Amino acid sequence: MRKLHYFLGIIGIATLALTTSCKNNNQNEEETTATDKVVAAYLTWENEIDPDLRWVTQINYAFGLVDTNSFDKINILNEPRFAKIAALKKTNPEIKILLSIGGWAAGGFSEMAANNSTRKLFAADCKRIVDYYQIDGIDVDWEYPSSSEAGIASSPNDIDNFTLLLKDIREAIGNDKMLTIATIADALYVDFPAVIDYLDMVNIMAYDIARPPFHHAPLYRSQYAGRITTHEAVDAHLNAGVPADKLVLGIPLYGHGIDSLPDYTYYGDIMQLKDYTFHWDDSAKVPYMTDKNGKFALCYEDTNSVAIKANYVLDRDLKGIMYWEYTLDAKELPLVKTIYKTMTKSNN
Repeated sequence: MRKLHYFLGIIGIATLALTTSCKNNNQNEEETTATDKVVAAYLTWENEIDPDLRWVTQINYAFGLVDTNSFDKINILNEPRFAKIAALKKTNPEIKILLSIGGWAAGGFSEMAANNSTRKLFAADCKRIVDYYQIDGIDVDWEYPSSSEAGIASSPNDIDNFTLLLKDIREAIGNDKMLTIATIADALYVDFPAVIDYLDMVNIMAYDIARPPFHHAPLYRSQYAGRITTHEAVDAHLNAGVPADKLVLGIPLYGHGIDSLPDYTYYGDIMQLKDYTFHWDDSAKVPYMTDKNGKFALCYEDTNSVAIKANYVLDRDLKGIMYWEYTLDAKELPLVKTIYKTMTKSNN
């Protein structure tokens, strides 16, 4: 995730609910397929808001960090908070809960993965946490192997060592637990053919692609699209060797502003803005706002754009959707509910 992900911490959740009774066999088949889809929410360590599990199927708790003193274990941020989230499985056994390790500017991966001993000890600590908290698995968010973009150590050997790391974690936690990763929209920095058999899901971070006067999560190309679009990001991952049934599309629940608006703007705050004009980019399928001078000032998502993205996931038969981050939505959860209802074809 970007700086927001690591420094503000805001993330995730998930729970799967069945849709209403079917009136015929065709409807039953359609709803069964829909409810197989993942709706994963990141939930961060800094916030004490409890998720409403009616609207998610999976929670990714952010974050655990590589211990940068020993490089052989995991430090969980706000561990009491994590324990509380993990305990949700006791009353909601259908919910999937994963510990997400890493985040933007979270270091220690390159050093840990380069050494056979520390890498295996780290994998063993993943197993310890999964067993102790009785959670469903591990989500690895190394941003990004072989890249120093986030200001952390890197090495040309990182991509191969990342493959070894995922292999070691899979062997440690076993095949009955989940192992997922978060990836850059461009599908770089990962040898997908080498790692895909170890993974249950690949989460595309199809956001933070640009800032105004461009969209940060356009679905398709328009004059306001930056280096890559969501559609292009999906194709890049498919072409890189990720099968559709393991591909999860990431959606932001926040916007990026300029000038007097915060760089990271919560959706609830966006809905309270005055003196800004709403626009809809029908090519990119996302909204944006301009200031009183007509200047592009805010790129973001609304209920219409997230519904279109959810239908895109269904149309392309991808694994599901994840979003950053649950607490960034408005109080009544309009984005969270729209995503879930669209993905499960539920009118409830």
